[in-house]
Amino acid sequence: MNLKFRLIITQFLEFFIWGAWLISFGKYMGSMGMGNNIGTLFATAGVASFIMPAIAGIIADRWVNAERLLGLLHLLGAGCLFMASRASGAADFSYLYGCMFLNAMVFMPTIGLSYSVCYSIMAKHKMDTVRDFPPIRVWGTVGFIVAMWVVNLAGWGTSSNQLLLAGGAALFLGLYAFTLPPSPPTKAQKGRSLMTTLGLDALALLKEKRMAVFFLFAVLLGVCLQITNSYGSKFIGHFGDAGIYGDMYRATFAVRYDNIFLSLSQISEALFILAIPFFLRRFGIKIVMLISMLAWVLRFGLFGIGNPADGMVWLTLSMIIYGMAFDFFNISGSLFIEKETPAKFRASAQGLLMMVTNGLGAIIGNYGAQAAINYFAPDGSLAPNWPAAWFIFAGYALVIGVAFAIAFKPIKH
Repeated sequence: MNLKFRLIITQFLEFFIWGAWLISFGKYMGSMGMGNNIGTLFATAGVASFIMPAIAGIIADRWVNAERLLGLLHLLGAGCLFMASRASGAADFSYLYGCMFLNAMVFMPTIGLSYSVCYSIMAKHKMDTVRDFPPIRVWGTVGFIVAMWVVNLAGWGTSSNQLLLAGGAALFLGLYAFTLPPSPPTKAQKGRSLMTTLGLDALALLKEKRMAVFFLFAVLLGVCLQITNSYGSKFIGHFGDAGIYGDMYRATFAVRYDNIFLSLSQISEALFILAIPFFLRRFGIKIVMLISMLAWVLRFGLFGIGNPADGMVWLTLSMIIYGMAFDFFNISGSLFIEKETPAKFRASAQGLLMMVTNGLGAIIGNYGAQAAINYFAPDGSLAPNWPAAWFIFAGYALVIGVAFAIAFKPIKH
């Protein structure tokens, strides 16, 4: 089989597993009477992102082939997802939480591991990673979107079948990974210090005010990153509740095909990556990051004024803006670190960025969003005030943007 195609399969399945449940899971939890605990469960990914990638990196760097570790973690994840599918009601929340926490602990490090496996195999076969990896990686986004569509078209948005689908894909990828060309630890990796592997030596960068400000705002903006992934499907789905709205919205496209509609965000994300080089050259790093923060204001604000009928245009614009909101900080922030940090700290600084955005920021964001939504739109409410929650999130992003504009002063090139 063609090597590039084999790597495409790896990336497709890696994100298919995630897409099969991530976006629809909030709605699924709501259908089981667990809607008030969505943030608690989704925060598990933040905890895992804060801890596990570094631990998996140490294991892959020093002792175990990366492709074997990738396979083992996915096999464990498959077991967790299969067990999670057995939860049947609100009384099973602790059981579901335990299964999904374990799943997060084994799944989150596989994202970085899947990249490492691709890079290692490509290097051994004299492939250009800068040129050849992006067309491979984009199939991961395709896999995420395909999984969302499958769940929606099969009617599994409120069914445990989404977990069985994810578990089946994880089982297949777990076995498939063992057939990939070997990616053994290298001598250079074996010689890295524990501080470097954990990404902690990059903390020395925080002595410089400019870098300290950047990482502070990385945490603050990381709060926004997963809120709509956690609550988007529950929000769109509530418009179909006959007890609240009657039949006003039940037949609309966004309610009937909520996952397909929400997948516009992932499509937007893939497209906006292509625009980043132009915006960076034209406006510079600070303006691009400010655009991201403004996009988050609009992402949340448009959710607040939109609905699946006469307000559909606002919801659609929110989907389109998501790509700019997510990519312009994540990708531009990564490029900023690549350009502005000493070579000896770059790998550690990239790891630290992931820890503070997808780890610490996501934990704070999920618990904060849960508190706001449980107050304004609690599970089972006959008069949920979703707009108030979305406007609070929009106001938060606006305050962060204004503060960033004042506090962050990059070196001009």
